[in-house]
Amino acid sequence: MSSLLGRIFRSLNTQTSKMSTTTFPSSPVNVPEGAEKATVAAGCFWGVEHLYRKHFADKGLYDARVGYIGGDASNPSYKQVCSGNTGHAEATLLIYDPARLSYTQILEFFYKMHDPTTHNQQGPDRGAQYRSGIFYHNDEQKKVAEEITKKANEQWWAGKIVTEILPAKEWWDAEQYHQLYLVNNPDGYECPSHFLRKFPELK
Repeated sequence: MSSLLGRIFRSLNTQTSKMSTTTFPSSPVNVPEGAEKATVAAGCFWGVEHLYRKHFADKGLYDARVGYIGGDASNPSYKQVCSGNTGHAEATLLIYDPARLSYTQILEFFYKMHDPTTHNQQGPDRGAQYRSGIFYHNDEQKKVAEEITKKANEQWWAGKIVTEILPAKEWWDAEQYHQLYLVNNPDGYECPSHFLRKFPELK
């Protein structure tokens, strides 16, 4: 499927979701005491959020939000981000219990569920907003991100990883209709490169 067709399908799905009368709105971002944040970008954020919720909802994940990070504009819209002019990446903000779910697990899953070897692209979706990125919230996260990336690059992805590792600056929530998108729209677009690879454990 071409990049153009991918954009058309996403546009149609977005318009359909806006017109839907049966939605399940997500609650406001809630960070329980002791919880931590992780922010990743891995292409179209609908599928990224959905996969993390599916696999970690009962394993320490409190919440997952989709939004925009890594750009220059304030409070960008989906349309502006898709234009490629704001510098933002479509991203997922994860709120989790570090006693039950580790940052290492989150990043190992990240490198299994998308293709981190394509620059400014994920599957048929092309543009800087679809880049692969890890946005760390503290020095410890930076250290873990660099370690896991090095291992995944050597053991899983044949030295081809192009994922950027950057400090998490200002986060902007995406519009409400993007939150829980694939829950509200079960037949909505999913990037074909979003699936869990069966890699051996990292050493």
